[in-house]
Amino acid sequence: MSEHRRKPRDIASNHADVSGMDAYRPDDARGGAGGPAATAPLSPRERLQRWWLMLGALLVLAAGIGMRGPTPSDEPRFALVARQMVESGNWLIPHRGTDWYSDKPPTFMALQALSYVVTGHWWVAFLLPSLLASIGTLWLIYDLARRLWGHRVGLWAGGALLCTIQFVFQAKRGQIDPTVTFFLTAANVGLLRHFLLGPDWRAFWFGCFAAGLGVITKGVGVLAFLMLVPWLVARHQAWHGLSPIAFRPLHWLGGIAAFAAAIALWLVPLLLYVHTHDSQTARAYVHDIFFNQTVNRYVHPWNSIQPPWFYLEVIFTSWLPLTLAVPGLLPAWWERLRSRDARLLLPLAWVVMLIVFFSLTRAKRDVYIMPALPLLALSAAPFLENIMQRRWAQWTAIGFLLVLGVATLGAGAAAWIAHPPAAERFVAARQLGDQAAWLWSMFIAMGAWLLCAALVFRLRRAGLAMLAGLAGVWLIWGLGIAPMLARASSPAALAARVEQTIGPQAELALVAWKEELPPVFTRKLTDFGFVTPWHTQLSDAILWQKEAPEQRWVLVLADVTPPCIDPAATKDMGVTSGRDWRLYRFDAVAPACRDGHVPTGGVEDWGGIDIRR
Repeated sequence: MSEHRRKPRDIASNHADVSGMDAYRPDDARGGAGGPAATAPLSPRERLQRWWLMLGALLVLAAGIGMRGPTPSDEPRFALVARQMVESGNWLIPHRGTDWYSDKPPTFMALQALSYVVTGHWWVAFLLPSLLASIGTLWLIYDLARRLWGHRVGLWAGGALLCTIQFVFQAKRGQIDPTVTFFLTAANVGLLRHFLLGPDWRAFWFGCFAAGLGVITKGVGVLAFLMLVPWLVARHQAWHGLSPIAFRPLHWLGGIAAFAAAIALWLVPLLLYVHTHDSQTARAYVHDIFFNQTVNRYVHPWNSIQPPWFYLEVIFTSWLPLTLAVPGLLPAWWERLRSRDARLLLPLAWVVMLIVFFSLTRAKRDVYIMPALPLLALSAAPFLENIMQRRWAQWTAIGFLLVLGVATLGAGAAAWIAHPPAAERFVAARQLGDQAAWLWSMFIAMGAWLLCAALVFRLRRAGLAMLAGLAGVWLIWGLGIAPMLARASSPAALAARVEQTIGPQAELALVAWKEELPPVFTRKLTDFGFVTPWHTQLSDAILWQKEAPEQRWVLVLADVTPPCIDPAATKDMGVTSGRDWRLYRFDAVAPACRDGHVPTGGVEDWGGIDIRR
């Protein structure tokens, strides 16, 4: 993708700007056709290049799928909800244990459950939606860049996205954000094809429908319509590159109908279910998912509090190495914006608006702005080839690989040979034991590969060095490191100890439990809620045990046991994910607590214990 060319070449118009910044001329931006290079059919060689891009992406993103189970923090929760969907047959109301799970709509977990129905393997199923969504996002960005500026720019757009740390890391995680990113990217692509390459009302309706799917996945799909703001500004000021869209009220209403239809796929069955099964729990679920988890969480957040500049840190770390091109991109973007090219204004303005929107709330997580990343790659793609022909950019790319390679190789070698305190603490916290040597060898291999990529490709092919070097890193991560870390942190060994202790005929309940615990047990479990305060869970567990004291056991977090559970009468089940777990029967309960009178504890939920620690 990053083949060196001896003569600077203008990507989309075959016109080399003296400064090397232009990727296309403003003359080519008139109308919505995208220029001859964009609309010409792909040659056999170009089709082959496109499929090599997608095949390479599949290899990198799918490496390791099926080799590990869910790991904290979010993966076990979604996987547990999906598993309960399959087991209960209720795919409309997600459950986490006995609780109705109202943090997110059920779409993503239903996709995981559907993946299990298709594959029959949970270690594949919980990762498959993220993999397919990421491949789909990559295809959409390549295809839109090709339509706007030509096949070669499409390759650069796809390659830039595939190199970015956050995109690949999240593609390998069983979390909701790659799916949300896909739906928002699909929505933006539909809108941009209408605004820049149309009129294309079918693309517009498709985009609106995809935005609706984004709403019923995480609620943020409506943000796709921020694209209307720069489009209206560009239309008012007669920017180049806009489609000549006539005012057709019924066609615009069709977009609203498509958006509403996607939301109705979930909303209508939900309201019918709640109306039919009216209860306090049902009403609380509706209120929480529509109000508390949306508006209230944005205005009055209760966790993940970060400073206003937090996303600048994310952009210049998690969006590496794409952000290394910023010194060349900023003047190029400014030049194109001055020439009023709407093909750059619309996607770039949406990226800025999305980042600003999530910066205005105090609650911030790095993945919140991930949907902006594909459009950033799209906005950068027309300029990347010319930038990579400059000496400073080549040195920056090779320097990045060298620094990362030396740091990784050095850290692995030091940990293997010298056993510094930081490495020992990491090994202990992860419960790696004898597997630590394997981990450090993987770090050494990763660093050596990065250094080899830099030395083999050198400055002349620095872009290809970046792509090959990072591809090797993700292959080693997916096939070697991630499965080993997942095995080390798995509670499967704890579950085996519990099963051996209580025998096959006993009953087991969980108190103050984590989402990764239920899937590793093969027996039926009892729980007393997940978000229920811990002292209330313990009270209910004691009353439950009292009905069959010889037969019923409780697995409880050690922090919750005082003052009602005698530690000396419990069985130590060991530590998993840094937490100490105890197993007890009714005879370990203090007499004062045997009627279910449990005082409020020092911490009552996982948020509280994490803050305390």
